[in-house]
Amino acid sequence: MVALRQRPSMGGDSTGDETLFGLIAQDIEKQGYSIRPGALPEELANALLLYQQNVETEKFKRAGIGRGDDYLENKFVRTDEICWITGETEVGKAWLDWSSGLQSFLNRRLFLGLFSFESHFAHYGPGDYYKRHYDAFKGEASRVLSVVVYFNTGWTHEEGGALVLYKDDADKEGVKVVPLMGTLVTFLSEEFPHEVLPATRDRYSIAGWFRVNTSATDKVDPPL
Repeated sequence: MVALRQRPSMGGDSTGDETLFGLIAQDIEKQGYSIRPGALPEELANALLLYQQNVETEKFKRAGIGRGDDYLENKFVRTDEICWITGETEVGKAWLDWSSGLQSFLNRRLFLGLFSFESHFAHYGPGDYYKRHYDAFKGEASRVLSVVVYFNTGWTHEEGGALVLYKDDADKEGVKVVPLMGTLVTFLSEEFPHEVLPATRDRYSIAGWFRVNTSATDKVDPPL
C-alpha cells in the first residue's frame, strides 16, 4: 500500500495547477502540443512512481493495438507492458482527479468538448520500444488529446528512451523529449505521429487520452 498525505497536497495548490493548465492551453492553441518539464506535482509524481514499481506483475500485460474485440498484440509495433488505471486505489484516484481538473480547464478555455479520460501505466524494459504511430486517425476515433507523464529520475540523453514527436508525416527529425521525472507532454491525438525509442534501463510513465463522446444507439464508446 502506498501511503499518501491528505489529498489537497497531492494535486499541488489550485493556483499552481491553474497556472500550469493555462500554459498548456496556450501551447496547444499555438502549436498543437505542449512539453512542460517537472510539471506534475512532486508528491503525486513520486506516489505514482512508487505505486507503479510495486504493483503486482500480473496486473501488467503486454501492450497491443486496438481495444475490445479489435485488441491485438504486435511486437513489431510495440513491446512495452501496460496496466490500466481505474481509480480503485488512492493514488490512481488522485491521478484521475488531477487529470479531471486539466480536462475541465481545457474545455473552458479551448472548447474541446472533452468527455472522458482513459490512461494506463506503461513500463518499458531495456530495449523496449513503440514505433512511429498516431494515437487516432482523422475522423475515425474519439481520442482528441494525448497525455504522457514520466517518472524517471536522473535520466540522461545517453540512456535513450526519448519520446519523438513529429509535426507531420514528412518530418524525419521530430522533437525529442527526455523522459525525466514529472515532465508532462500533451498533444492533439490526430495531428502528431510519434514514437518511443529504446532505452538502456527501465522506463516508467503514464499514457492517457481525453476523448469526446461518440456513443450511439448501437455503439458504446469507449468499447468495454
